Amino acid sequence: MDNINVDNERNQIKRLCFEGAWAWCLEICFWFCMIALIMFLVKRLFEGPFYRRTNRIDGKVVIVTGCNTGIGKETALELARRGARLYMACRDAARCEAARLEIIERTQNPNVFNRTLDLASLSSVRQFAERFLAEEDRLDILINNAGVMATPRKLTADGFEQQLGVNHLGHFLLTNLLLDRLKKSAPSRIVVLSSAAYMFGRINKNDLNSEKKYWPFFGAYAQSKLANILFTRKLSELLMDTGVTANCLHPGIVRTELMRYNNCLWFMKTMFHLVTRSPKAGAQTTLYLALDPKFDTLSGGYYEYMLRLPLLPWARNQEMADWLWEESEKMVGLKHTHNDENKQTNITSVQVIKDEK
Repeated sequence: MDNINVDNERNQIKRLCFEGAWAWCLEICFWFCMIALIMFLVKRLFEGPFYRRTNRIDGKVVIVTGCNTGIGKETALELARRGARLYMACRDAARCEAARLEIIERTQNPNVFNRTLDLASLSSVRQFAERFLAEEDRLDILINNAGVMATPRKLTADGFEQQLGVNHLGHFLLTNLLLDRLKKSAPSRIVVLSSAAYMFGRINKNDLNSEKKYWPFFGAYAQSKLANILFTRKLSELLMDTGVTANCLHPGIVRTELMRYNNCLWFMKTMFHLVTRSPKAGAQTTLYLALDPKFDTLSGGYYEYMLRLPLLPWARNQEMADWLWEESEKMVGLKHTHNDENKQTNITSVQVIKDEK
């Protein structure tokens, strides 16, 4: 009888361990750990690859636009760490100075400079370029990073729709004003941040300034990002055999201030936090295009996750690229000629990437 009671007590102890509250706790802990593991793996997947080469760029002169925060700041930080003579071109001088001091402290590179550049003002662009050309006799890397996304409809100081003006026209003028210095410094390179949103964009010849109809994201923003790609491809064509390369990229869906104008996207960022990238991860393709030696001779490509991707037909439209270039020249008041006198004969020919039709 006593043995039976002992066995019953043992069975009761086992049931307490694997049934009731204990069982629920164990099951909850198990699934919590599984979900956490899956979340970690998904996060790692969307963060993407990092640029691991340790090549330095000591003494090379670099301009990064819009780099007091987000992707631009992470880009500037890494370039300064690798020895660049870095010009931070930002609209807000106070915030840029704070970022500059932080970068100097973290990298121990004193050659980091704060310069004011408001891409929504062509006058500011010209003033920045004039000052830079007076200060430096070379420019090795130009990174057109700054941008705005899905803003309420506003006009720039020159009367252009803000997203077209900042994302495309401001950088178009800046790049053209600095082209001769880039050619003089060859091999040199231009990196343009675009977006996969170009897929939704079309260049509206009849309403380029979005005066008749304004859609913040799928209209004006997507058009400006498509303009970035067409501009890069046309630029790479014009710069063939000059030793200057031009490539563009999509940084991914990144947690930056670029989303500050769109409440819906902030909500989506909160809900889908796992599929957004950190600013550091978002900067990796920019760093790849800016630093990797092979881009001394590769030009005209579109990249994401450090991979060259094919473009949709409307981003390869040569006729549209030609029209946009000419129209942009008119809009910014630029009459730039590309002549053979500026070409150097002792540099490696540039291989312009041709997308398969």
